[in-house]
Amino acid sequence: MPGTDSLLTTDWQSTIAALGGADFLSTSARETKAFQRARVIANPLDLLRLVLAYCLGERGLRLTAAWAAAVGLADISNVGLLWRLQQCDAWLAQLVGQTLSRHAPAACRGRLIRLIDATTVPKAARDERGRNGVWRIHSAFDLPSERFGHFEVTDESGGERLDRIAVVKGEIRIADAAHLQPERIAAVLAEGGDVVVRAAWRNGRWLDTDGDPFDLIAAFEASQTDVIDQPVLLSRRAADPIALRLLARRLPPQAADANRRRARRAAQKKGFTLSRDALTAAGWIVLATSLPAATFASEDVLALYRLRWRVELAFKRLKSVIGLKGPPGTDERSARAYILAHLLMIVLLEPLVDAFEDSPHWAIAA
Repeated sequence: MPGTDSLLTTDWQSTIAALGGADFLSTSARETKAFQRARVIANPLDLLRLVLAYCLGERGLRLTAAWAAAVGLADISNVGLLWRLQQCDAWLAQLVGQTLSRHAPAACRGRLIRLIDATTVPKAARDERGRNGVWRIHSAFDLPSERFGHFEVTDESGGERLDRIAVVKGEIRIADAAHLQPERIAAVLAEGGDVVVRAAWRNGRWLDTDGDPFDLIAAFEASQTDVIDQPVLLSRRAADPIALRLLARRLPPQAADANRRRARRAAQKKGFTLSRDALTAAGWIVLATSLPAATFASEDVLALYRLRWRVELAFKRLKSVIGLKGPPGTDERSARAYILAHLLMIVLLEPLVDAFEDSPHWAIAA
């Protein structure tokens, strides 16, 4: 049976191969100026191992530096390690992008389905007003490959946008109600994509096909069926409205009551009483889509939107399996590198986690 050292060597070599090989790693490290000359750290591969050991471990800078000296990796101070981490954000971002592109499906034989969402981790320090900031991780989770296909890291000023990620012609982009953004939807459609976006009852200015205001609450109250499916226009500033399809489904009584309870609790915390319209809307799920009714029945569109749980599960893996949390320290470049190192690991480990969870041993343990 191989010893720990040989297993470590095998695992590290597998990691290097998965990231594109030693030559690619060395070249990209020099191109991004993460590694410029061999001094305290002998080569880019040792630099990567050191950075990942700090970002993915629990030792902190000082103990990671001591560990590196103990195993003969590098005799470096904690200050020196922090400086090198600060130089690695562009390199790690390139490695994430390259690894994602290698694992991407062949521009979707069928149609690519992209789940657009973001998650946050807290910053270590408060701003000048005493508020906690966040790092926001914007992502696209691709189906049927069931892999993250895109990451972008911003601070709290980087809002969620439906068109933040380049469109693959023919893709279907699925997002929650925060992404009901008329100008952004128009941009996705212009590039050849389709959308399925959740709509809160008040976050869109709806028009009927004649251009007159469309009263969504009145449509709910008048509906004699459990599904409303009709063409509408979504108004946008200083431009023609977008022709979309509004699809609403009445929730089962138990789910509607639970929605209303949650809404009432949220309103009480904020010190106001829910309107009658809000209580009516809580009994429905509303989607806006560009998918034509001739080829996508209402149940098909609703089933597509239900796939959003996959990206929520992927975020849970990122935080629980990979261990992503708020980066330590207040330096922005080292914080970005810390987050990117975790994103790199989820890209590499997703196939292994899937294989483990699909195994009979996992099923028995569960």
